[in-house]
Amino acid sequence: MALIGAIFFGFVPAFLFACFLYWLDRYEKEPLPLLGAVFGWGFIVAAGGAFIINTVLGVGVYMFTGSEVTTDLTTGSLIAPIVEETLKGLAVFIVFLFFRKEFDSILDGMVYAGIVALGFAATENAFYIYDRGFAQSGWDGFWFLVFVRIILVGWQHPFYTAFTGIGFAIARMSKNTLAKFLAPLAGLTMAILTHSFHNTLASFVQGLGGLAFGTFLDWTGWVFMFFFAVWAIRREGKMLPRYLQDEVAAGRITNGQLRVAASPFGASLASLNALTRGKFKTTSRFYQVLGELAHKKEQFSLHGDESGNAAIIEKLQNEMTTLSPQVGA
Repeated sequence: MALIGAIFFGFVPAFLFACFLYWLDRYEKEPLPLLGAVFGWGFIVAAGGAFIINTVLGVGVYMFTGSEVTTDLTTGSLIAPIVEETLKGLAVFIVFLFFRKEFDSILDGMVYAGIVALGFAATENAFYIYDRGFAQSGWDGFWFLVFVRIILVGWQHPFYTAFTGIGFAIARMSKNTLAKFLAPLAGLTMAILTHSFHNTLASFVQGLGGLAFGTFLDWTGWVFMFFFAVWAIRREGKMLPRYLQDEVAAGRITNGQLRVAASPFGASLASLNALTRGKFKTTSRFYQVLGELAHKKEQFSLHGDESGNAAIIEKLQNEMTTLSPQVGA
């Protein structure tokens, strides 16, 4: 029963957090199969690989030093941050490399990074809740670890790995060759450093006071990242009119449709209102197409006809023109 409970509290909150990240992506939703694959990479490849590598290297440190304290500190502060952030970052790199058409913005980088990190956290949390909670202290330990891992530090892995996602997004959007190379490395470095700082602090600061102090620092970082995501959302909202105003001028969409598309909640509300008219699917797809079209035009302005941008733009314009009269103003 405890094992089932640990798996439940490991994976269900992580899935709900992932749904929140998906909801945050207001203007151009990422493909669900790709997000599912990234989540799967997190809880299978990254978590499994990290467990093996961390264990092997930890044993090596112990054989070399003969000290459990040194081994725990080295593993937590140095080995685990490097290994875990590199394995999580590999999923973002794969999306960046092989699914470039879906990697259009800063927010995209944060979403892919956050979801692979939540997959990783799901496995890690399930392990901690059962092995470090129930197995050592019974149900009291179980519920204490549920509280700590889900409520207090539930967003720690997405926070770390978001830096890697931002780094790859900057590389994707930049024309500068040096920035393309350095930005992902800088993002990964920040992910490792913040991860290491958290683990090191947890090693030295003990008791309820230490837990409260560590939680305050963690949440400060998460709040910062949340407002950065809000900035990224606002940036995308301002980008839509810049790249879609010519579609209004050409008569393919209306000013009203553009205003709805550029509003953070406009498309969602329009889709809900369309339920009563049996137009939910059509309306949702229409505003998704507008978001994709604006992002693809931005990519065309940055990188030209990379990966067939011109053909994709034409295809989206044709679909938009077909759907627009069905959606209305």
